[in-house]
Amino acid sequence: MQAQQQKPRVAFYTFGCRLNQAETTIIQQTFHGHGYPVVDWRDDPDIVVVNTCTVTENGDADTRKLVRRLVRENPAVKIALVGCQAQVQRHQLLSLPNVQWVVGNARKMDFLNILESETTDLPQVITPTISRQQFTLPAAGLATSHTRANLKIQDGCDFFCSFCEIPFARGRARSRDFQDLLSEAHQLAEAGFKEIVLTGINIGTYQSNQKTIVDVLKTLAQIEGIQRIRISSIEPTTIPMALVEMMASNAKVVPHLHIPLQSGSNRVLKAMKRLYTVEQFQHFIEKVVQQIPDICLGTDVIVGFPEEDDAAFQETYRFLKSLPFAYFHVFSYSARDHAPARKLNPIVPREVIQQRSRQLRELSQRKRRLYHEKFVGKTVNVLFEQQKNGWWEGLSDEYIRVAVKFPGQLKNQLHHVRIIKVDDHRVIGEVV
Repeated sequence: MQAQQQKPRVAFYTFGCRLNQAETTIIQQTFHGHGYPVVDWRDDPDIVVVNTCTVTENGDADTRKLVRRLVRENPAVKIALVGCQAQVQRHQLLSLPNVQWVVGNARKMDFLNILESETTDLPQVITPTISRQQFTLPAAGLATSHTRANLKIQDGCDFFCSFCEIPFARGRARSRDFQDLLSEAHQLAEAGFKEIVLTGINIGTYQSNQKTIVDVLKTLAQIEGIQRIRISSIEPTTIPMALVEMMASNAKVVPHLHIPLQSGSNRVLKAMKRLYTVEQFQHFIEKVVQQIPDICLGTDVIVGFPEEDDAAFQETYRFLKSLPFAYFHVFSYSARDHAPARKLNPIVPREVIQQRSRQLRELSQRKRRLYHEKFVGKTVNVLFEQQKNGWWEGLSDEYIRVAVKFPGQLKNQLHHVRIIKVDDHRVIGEVV
């Protein structure tokens, strides 16, 4: 009898957002469930599946660098480039060495079937049109290396901001079947995950079977074993006050919102085709803080958009400084092929973008420290993740990374921790 052919060793690598991380975990689980050896990408795999990002030109460059490194270290490796960059740059990616598959977002979750049904050694480009129908997912994201689980509830976007090509890379907004996401949530709880992070491209627009994101939160909060629910990035115009009220009243829904601003100049916001003014944004933030005084608020800001002159940047700086943000993610603008803003002028010089970005990152660091210092002497709830250099580290409900000295095992445990002090490198506490 002929011996069964050994299955190839498969590795995974993820660029970009939390949604990409969630999807990679699910694809990995489908391979694991069908008996494929899943290995680290540095351990000479036969196939490497790279979930790509194309939000900025840095994401594009990172893919090319990784491909060159993989081939240099393992000349026989076969590479699958899947996801956003694969969707919008398929022909450029196919020219990279050892790339056997370029699979867009419509089919990337089905990559196992693509691999197993392969009948040719020729490179394949699979980037069909992305459906607008609600979707289900083939597996649960049971990444045992993590203590927090990402739960994908939505994909795509209808907003078409002028700087962004996500609607072209991810398709139009669509939601995950409500019962399907609940099924995964139950599996995650049974697997021991205590925190669920809701992910998507525009999760505030979730709509399935007459259920909204508030219904998702209410139902998840009733699942035994799930102790914390966190909301990833959510657009300001899609947050109902019912969500804020639930965050204020339900201990399982943690007090943390990441709300992208992008610019503090109304003129720039209009050119970006954002759907609010700075006055509207500020009014909403004030209402949130009134409901939840100690909430952790984060934001995104783009530096160097073509309409951003010195005056507009100073407006952004002052606006960010005035609002109770705990941190911001600072992105350098880069023109994308499918985004309308690529036609705008004048172009902000790269050295100016770098200087402005540095100013905002320094402001973010100061605001983060001020936010952390508010908690000195207070007790917070920490889910511990790992031990590093003799310190156990974890995240509080308020998204504060806390370090404690503790002689025993704390991984994946929730404990009350009193914050003792904040130094230049960490927030230090003690288990109480």
